[in-house]
Amino acid sequence: MPRPVDTSPETRAREAEQARHVSLRRIARLFRPHRGPLAVVVAVIVASSIVAMASPFLLRAVIDDALPHRDLPLLAWLAGGMVAVAAVTAALGVVQTWISTGVGQRVMHRLRTDVFAHLQRQSLGFFTRTRTGEVQSRITNDIGGMQTVVTSTATSIAANLTTVVATAVAMVALSWQLSLVTLVVLPPAILISRRVARMRRELTAARQRELADLNVTIEEGLSVDAAALHRTLGTGPALVDRFTASSARLTDLELRSQLAGRWRMATMSVVFAAIPALIYLGAGLPWTVGALSIGTLVAFTSLQAGIFRPLSGLLDVGVQVASSLALFSRIFEYQDLVVDIADPEHPVELSGGIEGVRGEVRIEGVTFTHPGGDRPAVDDVDLVIPAGTTLALVGETGSGKTTLGALVARLHDPDAGRITIDGVDLRDLRLADLARVVGVVSQETYLLHTTVRENLRAAKPDVTDAEVEAAARAARIHDVVAALPEGYDTMVGARGHRFSGGEKQRIAIARTLLRDPRVLVLDEATSALDTETERAVQLALDDLARHRTTLTIAHRLSTVRHADRIAVLDHGRVVESGTHAELVDREGRYAALAA
Repeated sequence: MPRPVDTSPETRAREAEQARHVSLRRIARLFRPHRGPLAVVVAVIVASSIVAMASPFLLRAVIDDALPHRDLPLLAWLAGGMVAVAAVTAALGVVQTWISTGVGQRVMHRLRTDVFAHLQRQSLGFFTRTRTGEVQSRITNDIGGMQTVVTSTATSIAANLTTVVATAVAMVALSWQLSLVTLVVLPPAILISRRVARMRRELTAARQRELADLNVTIEEGLSVDAAALHRTLGTGPALVDRFTASSARLTDLELRSQLAGRWRMATMSVVFAAIPALIYLGAGLPWTVGALSIGTLVAFTSLQAGIFRPLSGLLDVGVQVASSLALFSRIFEYQDLVVDIADPEHPVELSGGIEGVRGEVRIEGVTFTHPGGDRPAVDDVDLVIPAGTTLALVGETGSGKTTLGALVARLHDPDAGRITIDGVDLRDLRLADLARVVGVVSQETYLLHTTVRENLRAAKPDVTDAEVEAAARAARIHDVVAALPEGYDTMVGARGHRFSGGEKQRIAIARTLLRDPRVLVLDEATSALDTETERAVQLALDDLARHRTTLTIAHRLSTVRHADRIAVLDHGRVVESGTHAELVDREGRYAALAA
């Protein structure tokens, strides 16, 4: 069934409130690094506007002086002046466009990269509760929707405002009485523009929300895993109906957004066009005949037509800026997300550097509750893993094993207690240093959609081909890869679907070997494999864990029998610990699991 868009009054009110509180000063700060080029653009705009104002006066001189007196030299100079004005303004326009577009694109580039980098620093909790399509939509569609505003708004305001001011001065110089007529249309034009801006802002928020929903549907329907799921469940037609309904709503919103206020703005265009006609009519009345020369009248109406265009441009820019506030609010909302897990202000260096890490891990009074959880996933856990030894965590599903492994890799931070490596709290280490010290191999293996070689080099970009092959041999995957037609240059496919589960696991192990971490977290790395594949992967894991501090999270107890120590978790607490033989002899929880 199609999923309706949330268009409740509460949602619309919340988004409208967010848009209203977007600071124009904050938007202006995006352009602060480009003040020099923008100053040049403003100077070019001012020069262009001043030069352009010469045309009406040249026209008046042609009509009132050169033509009536048949002064050909003067006419030639005036015509040449008109051509020169057009050429100069055109050249200045090209310079203005070149500089302003460059500035706008650099601002867009900085905004995209800042948002992407900031989201990269978010904790797993953010990605767990946020739809992937929503994130993609904000980076691509929302920022893309702001492109026109970012690249041309500042220059459009400067150009139109300068033109309006220069034209107004020229109009007053020609006839201050006729200039008063122009002021009549300004109040209703401003009022109408404000109403149109409000309409478009609401429609823009709804359109971007619907566009994000459309992206989510694409993500949920066209990825490899999703395609397989819908094919096996037979839910493809329902998904098509959902996509069709979302696309139809988006089409309607796009149409309404484009037509919002068009009749009102069209009415103002008619009014703008009617005023010159009224001036011509007034100039022909008996009591006004002779008060103005024909040249002045023609020059003035030319200026008046010229002032209405930039005036309309200013009003349109106001509408665009107001409607784009909805986009800025969505982007700034992501930029303002608090980074839960960040580098410390004063990082601590490990004794002896990364190469000198012994790898002793201590878990001291650690408690952690997942956001929204009603009870701790890990509750007051104390464990010690001496350097170079293996600790296995066992327990029923939901006992907290994976959460504890994630805490050791600092994918989460504990609510209470601390975890240390060689006596240094993980929160005091740089994230980059921690990633070099702690390696993770999980059941859910993620491979990049590139070649086998590049997937392995993702762990350490500067490794040689010989080192890549050595790691693959150690992980017992080299023969499989070498037998492929393109060897290590074979594309793994989306999410590694070119390979079986066991093969992907061994590629992940080879990738971890290249990083050579001193501490390993093995999160049920063989639980979903058949017996034969598990045996091959387990041999690779045994080689990987040799001489390293290893935390093994086990589903099959047969894989942890030879661990130096085994800890049994139940509802987030350690209820037993010891060797395999000791725990079996106690006939407690471990013995029950092993039975």
